[in-house]
Amino acid sequence: MVLTPSPDRVDPPCPHYGPCGGCVTQHLALGPYSIWKRARLIEALERAGFRDPPVAATEVTPPATRRRADLALKRRPDGSVALGFHARGDSARVEDLSTCHVLDPRLVALFEPLRAMLRSLACFRKEGSAMLNLLDSGPDLLLRLDGTPGVQERTALAAFAQAHRISRISGSSLKGLVAETLAQVSPVAMQFAGVSVTPPAGAFLQATPQGEAAIIRAVLAGLPKKLTNKSRIAELHAGLGTLSFPLSAVARVAAYEGAPETVAALDAAARKAGGRVVATKRDLVRQPLSPKELEAFAGLVLDPPFSGAVEQMPALARSSLGRIVYVSCNPAALTRDAKTLLGGGWRIEAATPIDQFLWSAQLEAVVVFAKGK
Repeated sequence: MVLTPSPDRVDPPCPHYGPCGGCVTQHLALGPYSIWKRARLIEALERAGFRDPPVAATEVTPPATRRRADLALKRRPDGSVALGFHARGDSARVEDLSTCHVLDPRLVALFEPLRAMLRSLACFRKEGSAMLNLLDSGPDLLLRLDGTPGVQERTALAAFAQAHRISRISGSSLKGLVAETLAQVSPVAMQFAGVSVTPPAGAFLQATPQGEAAIIRAVLAGLPKKLTNKSRIAELHAGLGTLSFPLSAVARVAAYEGAPETVAALDAAARKAGGRVVATKRDLVRQPLSPKELEAFAGLVLDPPFSGAVEQMPALARSSLGRIVYVSCNPAALTRDAKTLLGGGWRIEAATPIDQFLWSAQLEAVVVFAKGK
């Protein structure tokens, strides 16, 4: 209950704000909101032991630009389908969305047709999820359902994909890790620095194009200044090459990634692009790079998963690297990992908060570490 509204309070634009667990700060004006996001990064770095870290102003991405959504699905007793994000404070309930002010409108436009299609799908019994990625080739849909689609369901999915210009529909069980292509009407593709990559189903993308561009700018600005065409940069958790291919414009890139389908897509694209990116499959949790291996590189870029890079950090702290650029999506993991670097004599040269998780408590950041005073 709001007794006295703050002067920083605004009317939330979305009718689902409150019950929906997707956004928590639509009531906060943009100026104070940006300051709060910046303060989250400052706090994370100060907790790691860095005093007065040089944190830039927050780069806030605009509404209606998010190109990735993992939507929960529930079939009601009457057969209708609830599609949306989990409710705030009640993960068992799905807030049935009619709109979303965060997502790209091209994804929002699929809500109602997807509901209608799922209602008629016999292999969707009680619950599931629909992961939507907006690729350069169009929407890409991964369904995780509690039943197995048969011939009739696959035919219906193919018709749905054709009608709504969805380039590919893939499917897996709720606990399945491997997705099967159920329908495909056109090739799938994503461009990174002019290089075309074929993403596997449900592939990780940076949340917004604007956020991706801001990350790339901050990463390139944080690299060692004296790089030549023969210089080598190590990239850990390279994914599909979001950073690999922009990095390859200034140095040779040794890109390490653990997910088999992802590294295969990166490798295929890198080979066609001319070989300045070399993709290597490596489980960096079980087999982090050693200080000796790191001696070959002028700098290192890492974009670890939400849990951070705890297994890799001791070797990085002891390494002879000239620069480490850490892309973080979790302030708590950043605090822990940055503390290890501080213990190895590293300092922060620059830190950029990037808010591509609009109206949430999540925060992306690019932090540049260097050794010495």
